[in-house]
Parts: sequence; structure tokens; C-alpha cells
Amino acid sequence: MRIHGLQRLTLLDYPGKLACTVFLGGCNFRCPFCHNGSLVQQAGEGIMGSDELLAFLESRRGRLQGVCISGGEPTIHPDLPELIGRIKELGYSVKLDTNGTNPEKLYSLIADGLVDYVAMDIKNCPDKYGITAGLSEDSHMLSAVKDSADLLMQGRVDFEFRTTLVKELHTAEDLLAIGEWLRGDERYFLQTYRDEGDLLVGGFTAFSREETEELLKILKENLPNAEIRG
Repeated sequence: MRIHGLQRLTLLDYPGKLACTVFLGGCNFRCPFCHNGSLVQQAGEGIMGSDELLAFLESRRGRLQGVCISGGEPTIHPDLPELIGRIKELGYSVKLDTNGTNPEKLYSLIADGLVDYVAMDIKNCPDKYGITAGLSEDSHMLSAVKDSADLLMQGRVDFEFRTTLVKELHTAEDLLAIGEWLRGDERYFLQTYRDEGDLLVGGFTAFSREETEELLKILKENLPNAEIRG
């Protein structure tokens, strides 16, 4: 497996852990506001192979506690379980970032004890999922996302949901619909859209802090533990 990016130290990506973040290339979504455009399109051959990554992790044993595996979408890679298994053998906790489109793979990773924490993106309310993910409406995709959300809410592994807010794609009504869909006491984070220069499309705008706080109030009607991140 080729590694397309490595953040060697992060205090933010893995809650409660001193960690690094590994970025895998490729994604089955085309969210127009995605800030990892080159990763999504798998531009280039990556920066290292899995053996080089594992050598780096071996050298950081005792200093790092966790590894966050992000992308792109990690679950599209058939050899992901093998990579995570080798990381776990080094004694690291593993956090997985996912869009939730592969519930079978997610279930397997959880059942086999390969992931300790999952962060799942919730792109939007069900009625607007396709357009927000940059796809034509696809009932199979939405069904898969719902299955992954249901799996996480069973409490088999620590997890969070998160939504990146974009003015052109999200409304107060959408946040209310998300809350009604995922009603419960799970961790949920609203994140602010940022133009970091590696966008798939661009041309979007962020909500102000005050506007985001108003949307948070709506979400908290059904998700009382929701917070703003960043």
C-alpha cells in the first residue's frame, strides 16, 4: 500500500492521544468542498510504502500513542486490515476516519479489534446527501451510510460524528433533519469549512462563528452533546 501523506505529530486528530496521521489516497466521494483534493484523486504515487511507514512508527514507539488513518477514504483499500494489524502489533491505538460507505468493512475492523476509535463524516441530511458528496443521488450509498451510523450507535467502539458546514450546502432545516436522523447522546462535532488551497472545486464560503453557534443550537435539540470543533 502506498501512503500519500504523513503528519508526524498531531494533538488534535486523535482525541486524548499523542498521535500521527496517515493519509491514504483515493475516495469514492467527490465532495466539492473537500480540502484534500489531490488525495481524493490519488495524484502521484504517494510519499512512501507501508514498510517505510512501519519503520517510522517503530522509531516512535514510546513517544506516540496512536495512529489516525485518514484520506481520502481508507476503507476502499482491500489491504487496510493488514496495514492496521501491523500497526497494532507495534502497540498503537488506531483511529479511523471514514465516510461510512463500507459498513461491512467497518464491522469487520471493529469485530476484529483493529480500530479503537472511529470518526465518521455526516455530509448532510439524507435528502441532500448525494449533492453534498458530489455524486448523483444513490440510494445504495445512502443506505450504506445509514448502516454504518447504526453500527456505530450500537456502542461497539468509541466514535464521533462530524459535519463540515458550508454555506452553500447546509441550512438550519438540514441540521434539524440530521438531528432527527441521528438523535441520541453520541459525540457530534460541527466543523468550519476552510479553503486550504487543495480543493476539488472551491468557491464556497464558511459560516461565521455566530452563525455556526445558531446551527449548533438547532442540532442540540436532538444531539445534546454536539459541539463546535475549531
